Amino acid sequence: MKKWITGALAILLGVMSIAVPFSGMHIVEAKTTEETDRKLNIVTTIFPEYDWTRNILGNREADVNLTMLLDNGTDLHSFQPAVKDIMKVSSCDLLIYVGGESDQWIEDALESAQNKDMKTINLMEVLGDTIKEEETVEGMQDSEHEHGHEDEHAHEGEDEKEYDEHVWTSMRNASVICDAIAETLEEMDPENKEIYQTNAENYKAKLSTLDQKYQETVDTDRQNTLIFADRFAFRYLVDDYGLNYYAAFSGCSAESEASFKTVTFLAGKLDELGIKTVLTIEKSDDRIAQTVIENTKKKDQKILELNSMQSITSDEIKNGVTYLSVMEDNLKVLKEALK
Repeated sequence: MKKWITGALAILLGVMSIAVPFSGMHIVEAKTTEETDRKLNIVTTIFPEYDWTRNILGNREADVNLTMLLDNGTDLHSFQPAVKDIMKVSSCDLLIYVGGESDQWIEDALESAQNKDMKTINLMEVLGDTIKEEETVEGMQDSEHEHGHEDEHAHEGEDEKEYDEHVWTSMRNASVICDAIAETLEEMDPENKEIYQTNAENYKAKLSTLDQKYQETVDTDRQNTLIFADRFAFRYLVDDYGLNYYAAFSGCSAESEASFKTVTFLAGKLDELGIKTVLTIEKSDDRIAQTVIENTKKKDQKILELNSMQSITSDEIKNGVTYLSVMEDNLKVLKEALK
């Protein structure tokens, strides 16, 4: 699906390798005159990384150029990098990215990065063995047909594993990642090491408090199963609290139309388990959820939305949206869904 991006990157990076030497004199001169006041240039790909980093920076954020690439509502799976995005990645001091299949373009860009001293934080590498393979649960629509026959032949005989990229939906993962961010900032800016350590510990305490609220909700509510008439991006969250789920599509699926079999299966589970809510993700079309409800016996289930933070915009950030505020709102939804 992203083959064209790799080809385009090869061309763009080739152009960059030619262009940079010609512009190099200007860049060196600028650094010479401003070297002592130069700000650290940090690029993050998605909102959770951005918000964790600014909390760890604290009042040091004013002394850093902190950028979020996906800031216009485009989600990770459909993002198509522009030249300016590749340039930002290529020239930054610190890059924080998810590291899954959707970030292949970043891996390509890093091979020809202008800043050879750049540090990177790959979330999936930080989490190591705790990352989870993409799974297809009972009733979930198979999306294998998304890959063309050419891909099928190319991968024939290979044992390729697909991993769930949505690691940020777990606050326990977030805590581990915050440690990695703080440690990297300490290496890059040792004079402010104590600030980063303190800010990280304070933020992790907030994560822990909210994590406990989630656990208490799951422990006290009647239901323990969620029904998603949508893509399912919350594998890490449900696994943290031992919840079950059924969903129309996997988290990385590009599908938008559910089959009759999928719809009737989800409707049957709502009837069988007496579940009163159907979940969707943010900025999603409710048509599948409505169709599922229409195929139940009672036809009176509510449609609720869990925010996977895949498409938070810069305007939402300006209006005060934070990782913790989204997870607080998700907790309210979860309480309603588990009644």
